[in-house]
Amino acid sequence: MKIGELARRAGVSVRALRYYEEQGLLAPERTPSGQRRYAEETVEVVRLFQRFYSAGLSSRSIAALLPCVGGGVATEEQREMLNVERDRLAARVEEMADTLDRLDRLIVDADLLDREARGRSPRSEAAGVSS
Repeated sequence: MKIGELARRAGVSVRALRYYEEQGLLAPERTPSGQRRYAEETVEVVRLFQRFYSAGLSSRSIAALLPCVGGGVATEEQREMLNVERDRLAARVEEMADTLDRLDRLIVDADLLDREARGRSPRSEAAGVSS
């Protein structure tokens, strides 16, 4: 497929695909006239790059992990990098879950204050009675 179609199907810009190529993450085939051609599976690979980037991995880290993506074969160094990145992401998930819990408590508190300001208690609202 051509670069425009890949961009559309993977949900990225053509510029992003060219950047991935510059970083050594993609190596499209070229037609005799120099047009890029991508295999069907490249769509999922690009989506994976996007997830890695949004998780905070750098181009260098992604490039180092590329051999693990297709074949599942990894050197000891690559496995260590995978574990480090996994631990970093797990810590971020825990922080985000804590932040979500705090936001939920703020919402509940704000709702209670709003009800009190309008002269209603949570009990009277539950019973359908106005104070």
